[in-house]
Amino acid sequence: MALLPQSSRREMEEHRFHPLVLVLIPLLAIFLQVYLPLRFPSVLVLNLPVLVVIYFAVSRRSPIAGTLLGLVIGILQDAVTHLPLGINGIIDCILGYLAASIGLRIDVDNPGTRLMMNFAFLLLASILHVLILRSLLGMHAEWYWLHEFIRAIVNALLGVILFALLDRLRRRE
Repeated sequence: MALLPQSSRREMEEHRFHPLVLVLIPLLAIFLQVYLPLRFPSVLVLNLPVLVVIYFAVSRRSPIAGTLLGLVIGILQDAVTHLPLGINGIIDCILGYLAASIGLRIDVDNPGTRLMMNFAFLLLASILHVLILRSLLGMHAEWYWLHEFIRAIVNALLGVILFALLDRLRRRE
């Protein structure tokens, strides 16, 4: 994980995407997150909306944009789940802000860095999910550390592949 010198951070470009990409990719991720487990229950381990939030937040390198993107994707994700509205919105807002902030300071185009970053964020998302359910809503929520650890690894590996595919959708200036 290479830290960028101060001058490089200022010179680093914010990646641009076509507006349709910013709309369709998150909607596709949410659709697949809801639809695939109905046909293939083993894919419940995937967390595609969080990966999309991380990718766009890191690519845009704007904490405000990352937070807003996380909010929109999280609320849309909440709208199609059985959870109270706002849980994924809170989690995705936090992750969007943190990912964009890290994108300003670290070279996140390296696959190794992406793998470690995705792993850490997905583990954090699982922890935040349980904390919000237990602390804010008083609901019973179990946290099986081995399952969440494996889930974070699987999603981190998928994230590296997904990020490479989404890199192709960047606007060329």
